[in-house]
Amino acid sequence: MGSKDRILRLKEETRCNILDAALTIGKEEGWQALSMRKIADKIEYTAPIIYEYFSNKDALLSEVTKKGFTLLSMEMQKAKARHDTPAKQLEAMWMAYWDFAFAEKEFYQLMFGVEMNCCMDQVTLSDDVAKPSDLIWDVMRELTKEKNPSDDYICKWYYTFWSVVHGLISINIVRQGVSDEINQRVLSDAITGIINVISK
Repeated sequence: MGSKDRILRLKEETRCNILDAALTIGKEEGWQALSMRKIADKIEYTAPIIYEYFSNKDALLSEVTKKGFTLLSMEMQKAKARHDTPAKQLEAMWMAYWDFAFAEKEFYQLMFGVEMNCCMDQVTLSDDVAKPSDLIWDVMRELTKEKNPSDDYICKWYYTFWSVVHGLISINIVRQGVSDEINQRVLSDAITGIINVISK
């Protein structure tokens, strides 16, 4: 490996270490506690080195947010691949979305601003960020193709789905107390009900 390749590899490793340290601090102490100084201390670098990779805390959080959307997309794609019909794919993808929100709670909070300021203001609508909604849109279009749906029609039902699922997630993150059984019943009934309406 040439010296130029080695330098590039070390830079990428340092960048990954910074992002991993930020995520660890976010999980252990909450995103509000994150600072460039804490990241530097965690990976035993000086703060100026962190600033060589990220201009400020918002820029760093934007990268963590994009990583969260990439992970969410992967989980949704896996869920989709397990089913053959659009209705089952749609249901499985929303369930994967639900599971991600609790398995990766810190990512989800950062991505959507649950109990904190949302980082989406700093994240451009890159492919990473748009991928989860694109996956849903594509399956919804396939499910309703006999109706030749307009973008407005798909948009309306996408936001209906998202309002229910994200709303239920937010309620559970902010205020615990409802049993898993009730949550699953409400979630399943809502998703199935919407699918039945748009597939008729």
